[in-house]
Amino acid sequence: MSSINEQPIPAARPVIGEDEIEAAVRVLRSGRVVQGPEVAAFEEGFSRLVDDRHCVAVNSGTSALHLLLLALGIGPGDEVIVPSFSFAASANAVRLVGADVVFADIEPGSFGLDPAAVEAAITPRTAAIMPVHLYGHPAAMDKLMPIAEKHGLAVVEDACQAHAAALNGTPVGAFGAGGTFSFYPTKNMHSLEGGMVSTADAELARTLRLLRNQGMEQRYANEIVGANMRMTDVSAAVGRVQLGKLEGWTEQRRANAAYLDAHITAPAVTTPPVAEGARHIYHQYTVRIQGDRDAAMAKLTEAGVGNAVYYPTPIHRLKPYWEPDQKAGRTWDLPETEKAAAEVVSLPVHPSLTQGDLERIVTAVNDLGENL
Repeated sequence: MSSINEQPIPAARPVIGEDEIEAAVRVLRSGRVVQGPEVAAFEEGFSRLVDDRHCVAVNSGTSALHLLLLALGIGPGDEVIVPSFSFAASANAVRLVGADVVFADIEPGSFGLDPAAVEAAITPRTAAIMPVHLYGHPAAMDKLMPIAEKHGLAVVEDACQAHAAALNGTPVGAFGAGGTFSFYPTKNMHSLEGGMVSTADAELARTLRLLRNQGMEQRYANEIVGANMRMTDVSAAVGRVQLGKLEGWTEQRRANAAYLDAHITAPAVTTPPVAEGARHIYHQYTVRIQGDRDAAMAKLTEAGVGNAVYYPTPIHRLKPYWEPDQKAGRTWDLPETEKAAAEVVSLPVHPSLTQGDLERIVTAVNDLGENL
């Protein structure tokens, strides 16, 4: 049980400091608040994280996924292979363009798409594969990209939790036809709210810019049917400040994770493995609990250690997906997905943790003991 004088350690702690506030106020005073110079500067700065690819800022990570699929021409009659062990936005974006979601199982270590399961799921209707770099660990892109190339499929990277993660030196968001990022407040960096698409294809980038702005490059000269998914300059200004701090925060997350790896010894708890060549940036520090997970989480909460499950219900079991599949008589065989959903718990790893916080987390986890 935590001491009366000890504050609970939050599972996540968004940072909004004086630098971010000053940047937002500066933009508000300028009168240029939507799709202006701050957005362009943010796009240029973010491109350095993704091997200097073209970057297009939008109003959310979900919009980034949605617009990228639209720009690639994916729609009715197409299938996109997606992991069920992810946030619903991954599959929702596919549904929003009218394509069909095909779920494939995950690798138990990285929680990313299992390449063998992906290859087995490909049909003549498959148009794209959507790897999700879950919790900040890169998916097995070294194996997924050859599969996509063999079958002529687009690769849409959901890197919404993986800013600055990499595999064998290549940053996520720089593998496929396009990568997508989220700047929601609990991400490793944020812009209050927002998203980004990265792509090496200049024409695709132009299409994305048209789609986010009612199909216009010049005012009232609409070229295609588009939407309003622009990022504000206030958000971009906050994002630029956060981008400048991202590397330091990332190294602190990695150091915090290394401490937890070295000191968590509870037999019922498995710490997160890292694949060879992977740069894990620990959006979440996600362990597996063997035994009664609810009891373990209750004990952690009582000890003042924040914790959460991402995600307790796989997407294929959520109502918008489960009910249509049941009516169609379709089932999914996803044993690793089901196992992960039943076992995972994310612990605090954010850069605001003190050494004392880390020691409290370790003590609380190790006090869980062997039998849960």
